[in-house]
Amino acid sequence: MRLVGRGWGEPPDRDGAKRVLRRAVELGVTFLDTADAYGPETNERLIREALHPYPSGLVIATKGGYLREGPRRLIPNGRPDHLRRACEGSLRRLGLDSLPLYQLHTFDPAVPIEETTGALAELRAEGKIRHVGVCNVGLHTLERVRRIVPLASVQNRYNLVERSADGVLAACERAGMVFIPWFPLAKGALAGGGRRLAQVARARRATPAQVVLAWLLARSPVTLPIPGTTSLVHLEENLAAARLELSPDELAALEGYRLPTYEARRFAKSAARSGRRLLRRARA
Repeated sequence: MRLVGRGWGEPPDRDGAKRVLRRAVELGVTFLDTADAYGPETNERLIREALHPYPSGLVIATKGGYLREGPRRLIPNGRPDHLRRACEGSLRRLGLDSLPLYQLHTFDPAVPIEETTGALAELRAEGKIRHVGVCNVGLHTLERVRRIVPLASVQNRYNLVERSADGVLAACERAGMVFIPWFPLAKGALAGGGRRLAQVARARRATPAQVVLAWLLARSPVTLPIPGTTSLVHLEENLAAARLELSPDELAALEGYRLPTYEARRFAKSAARSGRRLLRRARA
């Protein structure tokens, strides 16, 4: 749940952000995804301020592996000493003795995967991390990591129109790992809906965003979408998608769905700016 704009600075409405967090838990949310890079550090502090002491059953997943130097400037840092400091900083900010799920946000091309992953294995052995996850990986990298440390989750960019991680999703199913699709609404591009998406939404008296989230939940029993929001209205709308069960005909109608031309162009430009590096790593 990224409550700060572009992952940088304070949220426009700090009290409103805490209200969203509290309402999410009231509505039965048991999984919150954050990262030390969101703010940086702001999201983790907000979660503690809003929810600590945490209710039983709430899983807080955070991430490390980036240095954020500005609104659009993220620098990978996979050095073991950095990951240890990052993990311990997240523990302090969240007020936890052990992180339920700690995810490697990205791989650092300057640091061997084995060194980075070995650091996570050490933190897990020390009890500072209960479960380890990775983000933005392809099949080859996933298998290299799993030879060093057991994995509980993989978080890749994935949604109705971006399915390059289908192979990774299948690997998660076989291994019993959770697959966490980020940008489940394609940065909002899917919230408007094209003709086929809008037809399904109208027939079910739902919004296009709800249909897209329901599609993700139907895609695999291991998917755990993480739509971010700063709005109470959108929070409740997103959670209502969990009650929407799409029929086989509706799922078939959404196969091969493409964004309308205008949204596709806008989304392609955004993806080109922010996603080239991540997509290259996901294919590694």
